[in-house]
Amino acid sequence: MQYKMKLTPEEEGILNGSQGEVMAKVMKSLVLYGDAFGAERFVPVVGKGHLVTSFGLSVLQPVFKIMDELIGAGLKVEETFTVDPRPIDYANVKCNPIEKLIFSKIMYGAQAPYEAQLRKLGLKGDDAFTCASYLDEVDNVPKKGDVLSWAESSAVVFANSVLGARCNRNSGIIELFGSILGKVPEFDLLTDEGRKAKWIVEVKTTKKPEAQILGSAIGMKVMEDVPYVKGLDAWIGTELNEATKGYLKDFGAATASNGAVGLYHIENLTPEAVELGDALIRDDAKTYVIDDAELERVRKSYPNIWKNPNANPERVFIGCPHLTFTQLGEWAARFEAELKKQGKSKVALNVVMTSPVPVIEHFKKDNKAAYDKLLSYGIKLTSICPLMYMNNPLCGKKAVITNSNKLRTYTTARYFTDDEITAIAVKGGF
Repeated sequence: MQYKMKLTPEEEGILNGSQGEVMAKVMKSLVLYGDAFGAERFVPVVGKGHLVTSFGLSVLQPVFKIMDELIGAGLKVEETFTVDPRPIDYANVKCNPIEKLIFSKIMYGAQAPYEAQLRKLGLKGDDAFTCASYLDEVDNVPKKGDVLSWAESSAVVFANSVLGARCNRNSGIIELFGSILGKVPEFDLLTDEGRKAKWIVEVKTTKKPEAQILGSAIGMKVMEDVPYVKGLDAWIGTELNEATKGYLKDFGAATASNGAVGLYHIENLTPEAVELGDALIRDDAKTYVIDDAELERVRKSYPNIWKNPNANPERVFIGCPHLTFTQLGEWAARFEAELKKQGKSKVALNVVMTSPVPVIEHFKKDNKAAYDKLLSYGIKLTSICPLMYMNNPLCGKKAVITNSNKLRTYTTARYFTDDEITAIAVKGGF
């Protein structure tokens, strides 16, 4: 079979079985992947990997078989890898006996053996389950220019945009193959040309835009293209501090889930925009103007797909992607102020906040007063993936609200802003 990619003698050898039959399959898969997207060569991967498939979903038998083949051949990711969040946490995210039966027997019955496979293939550790692998506490922070083999749309867009690393929006298992080989096909967002903007987005709002709604608007407009955003720095500044990174984390996740954005540039803020400026914009770039009216139009377009559209909310999920250390502190302050305003001591709804285990531990140790306040308010902290939790058909029928446009897009959850979520959770309804 003829391949279009230009392989080195070593790569041809691997393809022909020099490192065994299973490694040859890995190489063949990546060559076919590269050919499909017009790649001419492989480039080395730098740093740790990140896998999107974190759940032992019973229907993923072909994935488990592939894992066994890799393990049997002695293959693994030498630099280690992180992986998306676990799907369930019975201690902090309660469910009834029937829901638990569906989780443990029908949906995620293969969770334990699958995690054993991940450990054998190079999983960084039992605390490495998070969609926000790039947070300092998780210790998988790529540097500017690093070439990655990652999947998970919200992690890829953050690494590309905020950190200046280079990674395509890979699919599950392909990212594992790239990490095992230590090379990935070079195309699209790995190239200078592929990182140029096809859209100029002009932010002309009268106040700081909600990150989730702004990202949603841009994602739905540009789809998979690269946007260059002008005017946002007037609201969020020109320094990549922790608060700004948190904003961009949520903004980027919305662009990636409501569209298919893998990279954005923010004028005067993100690394490549600071370095290259308007040189990042293609000559044929289109323009999209976002003002208050446009954000309101986008917000009103979100459907209410609850089984009972007029139901009172039962559960609140905050943190998709996972919350940062700074965001946990901000939420503690936000709930404290709202509880005082309404004259209450505890939230009235089932509020669940998600964050990586190392971040929660950091928060508990270094901001214990805020940590204790959240627990005293009746709020639960967990490291699960709320999206995977709501994939349970029984849980999906419940009236869930969220501040995440990603969770809204992929589940039946309804979106509300941070301030709205806080008020509703304390009051106990609309």
